[in-house]
Amino acid sequence: MSSYQNEPFVIGREVDAIIVPSGTPMKLVPGLAGYITQALGGSFTLYIDGNLYRLSGEDADAIGKQPIKAPELRPDATAEDVKQLAWEQLRSCFDPEIPVNIVDLGLVYECEVTANEVGTRDIRVAMTLTAPGCGMGEVLVQDVREKLLAIPTVRNADVSLVFDPPWSHSMMSDAARLQTGMMW
Repeated sequence: MSSYQNEPFVIGREVDAIIVPSGTPMKLVPGLAGYITQALGGSFTLYIDGNLYRLSGEDADAIGKQPIKAPELRPDATAEDVKQLAWEQLRSCFDPEIPVNIVDLGLVYECEVTANEVGTRDIRVAMTLTAPGCGMGEVLVQDVREKLLAIPTVRNADVSLVFDPPWSHSMMSDAARLQTGMMW
């Protein structure tokens, strides 16, 4: 968990957020007070008046925190370097309700990097959700897309949501099963 867990905050400026778990966009207005329940992977889960909201790390200043710094890549980076950084970026994506990254949850089925003729790269990811009807699905897909596009030289990030094979807790890493208490 992050060092921000249960830290109080007050919204300092109007900011876009997403209601968890429905995925509904919402504006939070200055003066609202609450607690940070999770701060992982550059986004924040906020508890305000009995509801949970996801706040993008880009808007961290609205709750008095520093925005997350963009990933860096050496100028002579290879496709393998980009793929490694892509997996690091994927590990920085978290479900707002579960303090485990989407890679360890077993939600990422594939990540492919393709070099282009002009020195740029495209990344293709196939991922799933813990439940097909999850309201946060498109939010997670957008989070993945944004984090991959933040990688220098990446011009396109195609993130597909797939449900075959269906996700099960057996796809989680041992560490994720231990952390969530699903060691059966």
